[in-house]
Amino acid sequence: MQITKISGGPLPTNCYLLKDDETGKSAVIDPGFESEELSELVRKDGNVEAILLTHGHFDHISGVRKIWEETNAKIYLPTDEQLFVTDGSLNLAGMFFGESVPPFHVDVPLSDGQTVNVGKLEVKVLMTPGHTAGSCCFLVEDAIFSGDTLMKLSCGRTDFPTGNYSQLLNSLHRLGELPGDYRVFPGHGSATTLDYERRNNSYMGIR
Repeated sequence: MQITKISGGPLPTNCYLLKDDETGKSAVIDPGFESEELSELVRKDGNVEAILLTHGHFDHISGVRKIWEETNAKIYLPTDEQLFVTDGSLNLAGMFFGESVPPFHVDVPLSDGQTVNVGKLEVKVLMTPGHTAGSCCFLVEDAIFSGDTLMKLSCGRTDFPTGNYSQLLNSLHRLGELPGDYRVFPGHGSATTLDYERRNNSYMGIR
C-alpha cells in the first residue's frame, strides 16, 4: 500500500492518493481543490478507480468534478452528506467565497461498516459524525484517513451546519477504542498516530 499526500486549496486541505501495490489500482481521498500537481499525479498514476469523500465541505469536494473528468472513477460519499454536494449553505462554499462546488453525481452512498475495494485493498467505512452529521473515516490496513474528525492534537469544528460537539466526542472515543495503533492521515495538518493522540490529544478523553 502506498499513500501520497498533496495539499492545496485556500485552507489548505490534504488530499491523498491511496494505491494498492498488488494490482496498481488507486483511490483519491478528499480532493478538495483543483491543481496541476494533483492532476499530474492522477494522470501519471493512470489507475484511479474511486474517489472517496470523508464529508461534504467544499474544501474536501471542490476538486471532485475535475478528478472524475480525468478518470471516470466512482464517487463515494456518506449517505447523510448527499445534500452537501449542491447546497452551498451546507458545504460552506457560499459562506466562504460566494461560489459553488463544481457539480458531480455520487455513485455510491456510504454507511457504517461498508467496505470499498481498491484493487485488493479493503477500505472500511467508519461513521464518525460530529464535524458534520455524516462525517466518516476510512480504515485500510494500518491507516486511518480521518477527514476533519481527528487531527494532530485537535479535532474538527462543530459550529457549522449539522455539526454536533457531543457527537464528535463520541466519534473520537470510538476511534480511541479501536484495537491497536494506526497511522492517522487527517484532512488538515500533519500525519500522526492513534497511540500518540490517545496519549496527548485532550479531546480523545472527553465524554
